[in-house]
Amino acid sequence: MKSSDEQQIDALMERYFEGLYHSDSAVLRTVFHPELAYVNATDGNHEFMDLETYMTRIDNREAPAKRGDPRRESVDRVSLTGRQMGLVEARMTMMGRDYQDLLTLIHTDDGWKVITKVFAYRAKED
Repeated sequence: MKSSDEQQIDALMERYFEGLYHSDSAVLRTVFHPELAYVNATDGNHEFMDLETYMTRIDNREAPAKRGDPRRESVDRVSLTGRQMGLVEARMTMMGRDYQDLLTLIHTDDGWKVITKVFAYRAKED
C-alpha cells in the first residue's frame, strides 16, 4: 500500500502530465513551486527559465492534445528523502519528441511541489 506522500506525488505527476499535454498553465501552477528553476539540458539547446517565463511559453504554444499528438508517459522512479524532498525520474513522448525529466520535489505547506525541472529531449523514434 502506498503512503500518503506517495499518493500525493502520484496525483502531482498526473497533473504534471495532463498540464503539459493540454498546455494548461493553471494546472501546471498547482505542480510547480513559485521559485521553479527550469533547465533544458538538451545538447545544443540549453535554456534556463523561471516559472513565469515557462508559463508564458506554455500559454503561447498549441497544445499537443489539440493537435492530436500521441501521448505516452511514465514515472520511472520516485525517491523520497524523508518528508521534505524527493526526486522523480519521468518520461513523456509528445510533440514529436521523447522527453526525459528529473524533477526535484520539496514538501511545502501546500503539499509536494516541483522546485526544479531538468530535462532533455530527442526526436521521437518511431
